Amino acid sequence: MTDKTSPGVALFITCLTDTMRPSIGFAAVRLLEDAGCHVRAPRGQTCCGQPAYNAGDPARARAVARTTIEAFSDNENEYVVAPSGSCAATVKRHYPALFAEDPVWRKRAESFAARTFELTAFLTDVLGVSAVSGAAWDGVATYHDSCSGLRDLGVRDQPRRLLSSVAGLTLIEAEEAEACCGFGGMFSIKYADISERIVDAKITHLEATGATMVLGGDLGCLMNIAGRLARRGSPLEVRHVAEVLAGDTATPAIGAPPGRASPGGRRA
Repeated sequence: MTDKTSPGVALFITCLTDTMRPSIGFAAVRLLEDAGCHVRAPRGQTCCGQPAYNAGDPARARAVARTTIEAFSDNENEYVVAPSGSCAATVKRHYPALFAEDPVWRKRAESFAARTFELTAFLTDVLGVSAVSGAAWDGVATYHDSCSGLRDLGVRDQPRRLLSSVAGLTLIEAEEAEACCGFGGMFSIKYADISERIVDAKITHLEATGATMVLGGDLGCLMNIAGRLARRGSPLEVRHVAEVLAGDTATPAIGAPPGRASPGGRRA
């Protein structure tokens, strides 16, 4: 239940969640509303510009960044929250640098960056949420730290803290949990052979934990891991952390056939 005194949140859905995995967006809304936020999804939002930035095309990255900043400009008292460490990091770390030579847009980029947060960091660090209510999953999971969330934003303990409140869930750390999965956006396309070797090493460590589910906070990484697991015939399931925190294990895991819920899901 929210009211006019609730923290206002503009959800930055991210283009990947919007097009490939909308359940992450719905889970994020549920978590934010359960935490007392008033949530809306501004129209006109699109990609954060990360692909162009990573490809070394700052002109196109700036064009996309201007569109994003404009889309969230009608209420600058709102927080901006993204269920993605890499997209949030693009805004917080790279937008100001993109407009370093443009005083007007640099100021707007810095203001936008200051109110933008990754989802689990916002819940724990800003709102002080220490536990989620109603979520339950009977099983063993392991967590993959995305490079951008971990290294650019310092997101590591926040998702683990929230997962510790999910009834029935046991979290086991994988060896080299903080190592890259080999995705890296354009990196996996330009250097496919290297990317494949990196993700194979990652999967070997994930499988060694004995977990039945891999969780993470960036859909790009999770799709990369899920795709490679499927090619290796592994039964290990992959989900975004927001889905489990929000109690959604009925939606098929990433890359799983339609209609197949994750075993062990229930409401506490």
